[in-house]
Amino acid sequence: MALIENIRVFVRVLELGSLSAAGRHMRLSPAVVSHRLQQLEAHLGVRLLNRTTRRVKPTEHGSAFYEACQDVLATLERAEATVADAGRLPRGTLRITAPLGFGRQILAPILPDFREAHPEVSVQLRLSDHVLDLLAEGMDVALRMGTLADSSLIARKIADCPQVLCAAPAYLKRHGTPAEPADLLKHACLILRLPGARPVRWVLSSPDGPVTLAVSGPVDADFGEILTEFALRGHGVVMKPLWEVADYLRDGRLVPVLPDFPPPPISISVVYPHRRLVAAKTRAFADFILDRGSAAILEAIGEVAEQKVSAA
Repeated sequence: MALIENIRVFVRVLELGSLSAAGRHMRLSPAVVSHRLQQLEAHLGVRLLNRTTRRVKPTEHGSAFYEACQDVLATLERAEATVADAGRLPRGTLRITAPLGFGRQILAPILPDFREAHPEVSVQLRLSDHVLDLLAEGMDVALRMGTLADSSLIARKIADCPQVLCAAPAYLKRHGTPAEPADLLKHACLILRLPGARPVRWVLSSPDGPVTLAVSGPVDADFGEILTEFALRGHGVVMKPLWEVADYLRDGRLVPVLPDFPPPPISISVVYPHRRLVAAKTRAFADFILDRGSAAILEAIGEVAEQKVSAA
């Protein structure tokens, strides 16, 4: 098993580009990572990596060995999944990524139940509003919001969640309340913008069909919860999944904007790599979140969907 673990370390170092990055991902110190690589090179009798202070690059032997290791690890993973499936016992480390707000408000309250049901599975949770590459980052499963474009992944929809435009009463008192979608072009819109994303467009529903607006404003961020804080402090109008702002709508710190022109619902899905055999731990989590996720979202929304958002 030491050889297999050393190979896994080697592969992760090449995929992430440095010993420190691989160590953080695998919860190992750089010294342990370096030691495992030295053990592997000593076992093979060749140098696999050229190391600088900032990056590592494979030698010719290292490149060839890396390609072969991909097949070895894939075969081993299938074998482990087969054994786990035969015993019907999910086990091992499950690496999950999710948007920060979803992870904090929806996933965190129910994830302990998953662990209690599957005590042989340990969980590593990475929360980020950036869409991570599952394979490059070594993730087993992701919770994703919105349209999914990567056909190499299996996606199972958890729910369609209402979205809402909202703002603080103080902001609307100072700047007026929009009466129709085009009015948003004259307002401060708080925008979620991820690196490399296309220009932001807000889409609203209307009796005549979708209305698309090239909104702008004084704040854009790649971290959704900071936009909520700006909205609460009266800096503008924000578009949010309803579960993220339901509590603030209940207590009146935020109020709906343009309730007759709601944004379309946003899809929430569980996503994992397309493989011939899916590990029991991954399938168990996917089944769990499909069963519990929708109920958790509905609980977070509560009565707000009918009382606040749909009110004229």
